[in-house]
Amino acid sequence: MAYDIIAATGCPTGIAHTFMAKKALQMAAKAKGLTIKVETHGQVGVENELTPQEIRQAKAVVVAADKDVNAERFAGKPMVSTGVSKCLSQEAAEELIDRALAAKPVGTVADVAADEPAAGDEKESVGHIIYKHLMNGVSHMLPFVVAGGVLTAVSFLWGIYSFDSTNADYNTFAAMLKIIGGIGMNLMVPVLAAYIAESIAKRPALVPGFIAGMIAITGLPVSAQTGLIDAGGAGTGFGFLGGIVGLDGLKAIFLYPLCSTFIVGLVMLLISGPMVAINQAMMGFLNGLAGGSPIILGLAIGCMCAFDMGGPVNKAAYVTGTALMGADVAAGITDGSGTAIMAAVSAACIVPPLITTFAVTVGRKYFSEDDFNAGLVNFVLGCTHITEGAIPFMTKNIWPVMPIMMLGSSIGAIGSLLLGVHDPAPHGGFLVLPVVTNAFQWVLAILAGAVVGGLLFVLFKKSQYEKNGGKID
Repeated sequence: MAYDIIAATGCPTGIAHTFMAKKALQMAAKAKGLTIKVETHGQVGVENELTPQEIRQAKAVVVAADKDVNAERFAGKPMVSTGVSKCLSQEAAEELIDRALAAKPVGTVADVAADEPAAGDEKESVGHIIYKHLMNGVSHMLPFVVAGGVLTAVSFLWGIYSFDSTNADYNTFAAMLKIIGGIGMNLMVPVLAAYIAESIAKRPALVPGFIAGMIAITGLPVSAQTGLIDAGGAGTGFGFLGGIVGLDGLKAIFLYPLCSTFIVGLVMLLISGPMVAINQAMMGFLNGLAGGSPIILGLAIGCMCAFDMGGPVNKAAYVTGTALMGADVAAGITDGSGTAIMAAVSAACIVPPLITTFAVTVGRKYFSEDDFNAGLVNFVLGCTHITEGAIPFMTKNIWPVMPIMMLGSSIGAIGSLLLGVHDPAPHGGFLVLPVVTNAFQWVLAILAGAVVGGLLFVLFKKSQYEKNGGKID
């Protein structure tokens, strides 16, 4: 079947944004009387994949993605490319379709080189290009973090030191869970680095990317006796930050993975010293802040997590929390500053969708049927740590909904810190309650943020409703 429009969507987590953009595009195409096929790049992989024939026959292409979706396939077609967050409403999708149809192609799909930009493709900002490459790595990394972190956290149900065969709490099954989870967590940085590299320079960059990531976690080995570089010595890793920074030189890598591996590996070893210092300084600053005012720390975490609902600011808080939590878990610590920050980050991410659920339930008359149904779905999304479900509500009225979400998330994060909550699992929402220290208090903090934010949201919708003469906006 030939389609008027073809599209590809993808977000870093491959969960909410990806399919919200797909739905918006489908609704927009239907409103315009056009046929469309949308390929999604989610956590389960590529679904509804576009065929070469469908690409050739399409009138125009829309790419709404913050990760690599192999857009070079569309070279020569009228195309518009943008971030996935700019395609979450029907109105935005209609505008993108109009722009794609108005674009002027050069050549054909068959005779345009794969690396030549398609005519009509809007020029991406440097910031978005960097963000897209970074998020391609994050999207592949998340399953390792979640699986490894949750398995490690579950092992603590038998005791913090249940993995230690010399400890009285030792349990064989718990030890196996800890080993398997630890392997998953240790793969986090190599996978992150490899798929940032793959996004920049395609498949040939995977080898140097993986090796750069491994160097990032092992560091430069130095002999304790001689103080010189020694393959049998011990090094200090510099974590996910090093895995990101070490890949900037991969842009020219296409045909020579062997040479590139040597060059990138050498560069990574040389920068290991400065990167260790930067990484330790950042972690030290956050740990120092954690030892100070929980209100200031919680406010910062809450505002970051609710600011862009899964975007770069949210991810910065999440990845930092994950790294700090991972350091605690690796050391067998479940009540350190890292697990406290992770609990606060998780609380801040859970609150926004629950705000919408509370609001549509309490203030039913002020919301449309679609908003009401979306709010109910957000209960499930919020409980499983998927913040993105609140985005459609915020995009309709950024002011004052964004500040309301930020306030609610901050209350959740501050409450989590004040009540001494510790979370040794990086994701999962309420599914990881069995391994959360002070789980009841954690739920209370989250509910407090959701209720306060929800009441403020209802008051805003009520004033809007009255201002419109009893009509739902």
